[in-house]
Amino acid sequence: MRIPIYHIDAFSDRVFSGNPAAVCPLEEWLDDSVLQAIAQEHNLSETAFFVNAEDGCHIRWFTPATEVDLCGHATLAAAFVIFNHLHKSTNQITFQSRSGKLTVFREGELLAMDFPSQPPFPCKIPKGLVQGLGKEPLEVLLSEDYLVLFSSENDILELNPDIQMLMKLDHRGVIVTARGNEVDFVSRFFAPRIGINEDPATGSAHCALTPYWARKLNKKDLHSRQVSRRGGEFFCTDRGDRVIVAGKAVAVMEGHLMI
Repeated sequence: MRIPIYHIDAFSDRVFSGNPAAVCPLEEWLDDSVLQAIAQEHNLSETAFFVNAEDGCHIRWFTPATEVDLCGHATLAAAFVIFNHLHKSTNQITFQSRSGKLTVFREGELLAMDFPSQPPFPCKIPKGLVQGLGKEPLEVLLSEDYLVLFSSENDILELNPDIQMLMKLDHRGVIVTARGNEVDFVSRFFAPRIGINEDPATGSAHCALTPYWARKLNKKDLHSRQVSRRGGEFFCTDRGDRVIVAGKAVAVMEGHLMI
């Protein structure tokens, strides 16, 4: 069996930066064990699979370790493949997913994703979080992930977390964030529990970051950077129960899987 596969760097316009994702268009769903094996074989933070069906385009995402409910950068990568390789006249696509309907549309040079808002709320600091990050935060909140506020961009850059400690936490991952020097805010994202020690550029984290910083800064339109080693750039809009998370993407490689 020959399966098309694309390697896309998302949330960047330069190869070897942003967040790499593998994208596999399928004619029909394969067994879950095969999908997981493909994701493990490529060993990227996420591999996206999609199938066209009567009720729309269905998308699923796998890390090397497990299937996840929502992935921003691999959704952006899948839309990039559709817009630039499969259906070049298309300017909007709606994916059916475990997180509901996700629409992606062209917005000038950007691809903009319409995602559910996931505002974080204050929570009790879980055991091991501060020790795992190695620095006392200003605030800890919880959405799908822990969202941890620090004083400055430099604090975020200097973090060298204990991944084994963070792996013991009871939620998907840890978002660390602070006001940015040149952008509205910066962030990093650690999710060792699902097989991703540090994610380079995380669209789904901005479902929580966008409403949080929109309230904090009293503005709807936000520009952010994920200050990982590879880096990522985001343009976000708070729309109440939805958020727009936009960015660029670039193709690195395409070919076929032989299974």
